[in-house]
Amino acid sequence: MCALTPVTMAGADTWVCPYRTKIYMQKIVIQGGRPLKGEVKISGAKNAALPALFAVLLTDGPCRLEQTPDLRDIDTTLKILQHMGASVKMRLTKSAPLVIDSNGLSHPETPYDLVKTMRASVLALGPLLTKYQRARISLPGGCAIGARPINLHLKALEKMGAKVELEGGYVNTSAKRLHGERIYFDTVTVTGTENIMMAATLAKGETVLENAAREPEITDLANLLIKMGAKIEGAGTETIHISGVDTLSPFHHTIIPDRIEAGTYMIAAAITGGNILLRNINLTLVDALAVKLSEVGVKIREEKDGLRVEGPKQIKAVDITTAPYPGFATDFQAQFMALMAVAHGTSVVVETIFENRFMHAQELVRMGADIKIEGKSAVVKGVKQLSGAPVMASDLRASAALVLAGLAADGLTEIHRIYHLDRGYEHMEKKLKKLGARIKRVKVKY
Repeated sequence: MCALTPVTMAGADTWVCPYRTKIYMQKIVIQGGRPLKGEVKISGAKNAALPALFAVLLTDGPCRLEQTPDLRDIDTTLKILQHMGASVKMRLTKSAPLVIDSNGLSHPETPYDLVKTMRASVLALGPLLTKYQRARISLPGGCAIGARPINLHLKALEKMGAKVELEGGYVNTSAKRLHGERIYFDTVTVTGTENIMMAATLAKGETVLENAAREPEITDLANLLIKMGAKIEGAGTETIHISGVDTLSPFHHTIIPDRIEAGTYMIAAAITGGNILLRNINLTLVDALAVKLSEVGVKIREEKDGLRVEGPKQIKAVDITTAPYPGFATDFQAQFMALMAVAHGTSVVVETIFENRFMHAQELVRMGADIKIEGKSAVVKGVKQLSGAPVMASDLRASAALVLAGLAADGLTEIHRIYHLDRGYEHMEKKLKKLGARIKRVKVKY
């Protein structure tokens, strides 16, 4: 037997034997049919931690972040920061804060090799440009769920005085000092709101963001920036006012809980007929999902330590339409479709955010689901039972949907390309195992 050497391939955990040509990757194997019971602690939010990490670029000195999740996207972001010249003090224990210091940053750029799997890397653009007067950003990658152009980011920065050039897959930007402007986003954009909000903190004068995203992660970032000395009003509403300051100070901040992870476990309780206590989450963060799950028949109640979620004996079919916050999140759509696949009746799932976010539907059909795609809608006729099958994940939330389907299915389900899952769910199979799921991660030869 030869020793396996870790390498990187398409963002996956991969091993190669130096004396052979076999490639080793990972899959998740689930023996379904068991109700989930027990309690699970919800991790810090990936979508709040990523902008918080890039906010480090706005200041000099050690910044401390609590409750950062152990995820591939977090690791990638830390590598990007280190590539730029920032120092990262890794946590000795899970409860210890992550400490990053960007003092003496020498390379204000994000290389393609690091950002090709993660769209959020574009969040380096605003902080670098406003603090260092220049930035070279590789056009970002991420999940294959549709076009997510950064033109709204670039249009706003140009209006604030930046010179923008596209060259060889990179965005080159420069500006002596950005100036405040009134920015109207043609469509609601979370990363666009975050990027321009960070850029505006050190711009000259006042910046007003209109049609801004209202997600809790936006508010969390604004609270962090205010701790640094930024002047921000209106975060969490459609209009945000930022008055630029000359300098910002290091921060100590605790990341909010991950509402998407929480919602995924809520649906897991529903699809398995289980009973789960979710710790470190409150109802306000998952309100739109909770309303729909209540219509499905799920019992949800707040307890001292979190949320109690109890699945129904019979799942009722309900319709959903994704929408920007506070509407039904697109990041719940795939998981909810898996739930509707075993509901009593027919439901219609309408996706209004991304044009290519139904790729999980065909994999669910492989497991026995009855789903017909009609443009931006999916008509889902519930079946009595899904059957285990080998399936392939196409993106982060699709991965979670297939895990949920596998938990409810009869027989064995094998989920391939699970590197997507590791980008957004902290130790998912370990958490599910503690809840009673028969699930394991194994290596696969290719």
